[in-house]
Amino acid sequence: MKRRIFTTMALVCCIMVCFAAIADMTGKWTGMLKTPDGNDLQINFIFTVDGDKLTGTAQGDGDPVPIDSGRISGNEFSFTAANPQGVVFKHSGKFFGDSVSMNIDVNGTKLHATLKRDDK
Repeated sequence: MKRRIFTTMALVCCIMVCFAAIADMTGKWTGMLKTPDGNDLQINFIFTVDGDKLTGTAQGDGDPVPIDSGRISGNEFSFTAANPQGVVFKHSGKFFGDSVSMNIDVNGTKLHATLKRDDK
């Protein structure tokens, strides 16, 4: 009986650690994106994680835009964000605790950025 209780408690603790790691992505993240013309563009994201749902805002050189269709599974995530002209950018990536590796599809052109938590 004690072994069963111990095993159950160990599983509960493991699940809580997994959820804590996912929730840790919540916050402000910044990085630099190399554009196809060779320029560097600062990008900013504010992520909010609620279960497997990812929401927040994305910002490049204009005003922040909402994150749509955001999903997170383990340390992998995906979402879309549209600029004011209606162009939809597909984002996907992985969360590593202290950084986020993100791929962005811009009209078929694949771009990559690494984000760091912005504690400001």
